[in-house]
Amino acid sequence: IDFDLILESIKDLNSLVGEGISQVEHTARGARLRRAEPLAVTLYRNGITLGHGAFRPYQHPATQQCLRDIMDGYFPSELQPRYPDGV
Repeated sequence: IDFDLILESIKDLNSLVGEGISQVEHTARGARLRRAEPLAVTLYRNGITLGHGAFRPYQHPATQQCLRDIMDGYFPSELQPRYPDGV
């Protein structure tokens, strides 16, 4: 596992979505500024966790797909149903 490549890819993805930048959220009574909640990716020697999710070993096919998406410059496709507007 090339941790440096994963971290660099995550950094690039964060810059694409404007990390730390507030966005206008429309409400019933007007609008307010809102910052997107980050989703933590924790890298271990033998696997990862996403957010508060379960530990996932690198050998698991879903983990490999997730990391492949990140290293290819995409947000993990598994997150799309839960975060349709991005994360």
